[in-house]
Amino acid sequence: MAKAELTQVVEPKCQRLADEQGVELVDVSLDKEPTGKYLRIYIDKPEGITLDDCERYHRAIQPQLESYDYDFLEVSSPGVDRPLKKDRDFERALGLEVEVHLFKALDGCKIFTGELVAWDRESLTILADGEERVFTRRAASLIKPIVDMDGVQEVDLTGDGPDEEA
Repeated sequence: MAKAELTQVVEPKCQRLADEQGVELVDVSLDKEPTGKYLRIYIDKPEGITLDDCERYHRAIQPQLESYDYDFLEVSSPGVDRPLKKDRDFERALGLEVEVHLFKALDGCKIFTGELVAWDRESLTILADGEERVFTRRAASLIKPIVDMDGVQEVDLTGDGPDEEA
């Protein structure tokens, strides 16, 4: 599947279904891996996406995409640290801490962190250590929010529950 086919044919089908189901289409990608070509569709909604939402979307979109060249179809949440790609992503992240990964090092560094204080179609500005840094969006290989795990309650994955003394 060519990039043009992905953006001109597949994404519009995915967007129509997302609109019908009341979810946000975050991204569509075709990733080549050693085990095959993965067509990945990321959806979200304000209250968070559930496994049932992903399954419902997957069952509805799969028949519409059968004629396209991919080996595996995945529908999932973009996650809490989803990359900032679209204008609405930058709008949501305004005022939050972000991490900017650059294709080429700048001042000997390829990763910068700071508060996202401004953005437009061409650039973004972060406030880092009291200094504003401006990057072109094209120079960034990845821009994502920093997830603060402080104050997050630990989850017991053992199933044993809290330790109790006898």
